[in-house]
Amino acid sequence: LRDFLLVYNRMTELCFRHCVCNLNYRLLTGREESCLDSCAARLVRANHRLMGAYVGLVPALLQRRAAEHGAPAGPSGLPASPEPAPGPAES
Repeated sequence: LRDFLLVYNRMTELCFRHCVCNLNYRLLTGREESCLDSCAARLVRANHRLMGAYVGLVPALLQRRAAEHGAPAGPSGLPASPEPAPGPAES
């Protein structure tokens, strides 16, 4: 969630600085609005492409990391635990 908010805030700031040049009016001009729409659309498309590449690379990175540490990777990509962790009900 933190990463999403950072990306969203950065995108908002970048597009605002690029597109809004006159703060004397309460509403956006038509030109500013279309600039903001296209700017946000470009950044969202780029973010989707980056996330798609990231999702494709993560399993291989986790497998490599697990192999380097000599532990088999579990289904979540974390090293498999040989025995369950004790819970509050166990003594």
